[in-house]
Amino acid sequence: MKIYLTDDDKEDRLLFIGALEEIPMETEVIEFKNGVELMAALHGEASLPHLIFLDLKMPMMNGFECLADIRGDEKFDAIPVIIYSTFFQESEIEKLQHMGASRYLKKPTSYNLLKTMLFKCLKESQTNAVRPLPDADGFIVSG
Repeated sequence: MKIYLTDDDKEDRLLFIGALEEIPMETEVIEFKNGVELMAALHGEASLPHLIFLDLKMPMMNGFECLADIRGDEKFDAIPVIIYSTFFQESEIEKLQHMGASRYLKKPTSYNLLKTMLFKCLKESQTNAVRPLPDADGFIVSG
């Protein structure tokens, strides 16, 4: 499974990749430090990712802008976009849902919880269950 991870925090990217390596699923993670790099890769790649994890607070192009661009191009319609952020504000969660985010994964405080939450997201992705939801139930991924 090809995964794009976009986060400006290097330590968070390392933690994410470490957790993925401990999950019993084959993954290939391609990292981006900002939304500009992500969008360049999406438009330049012949092979699109199966899943995108997207931080909100990044320099140059934030997660809201990336999500709007991704959902504004029909060739990316089938790619689930999971928001992966420490930023958590109820009104913004609703906005992200309406913009077409598939899920919201709040960066957990424990490594084991991160593994559990990532495993849940990957399993949903494999069964095509990671689609934008019409209401808040199930939108926020929890352990």
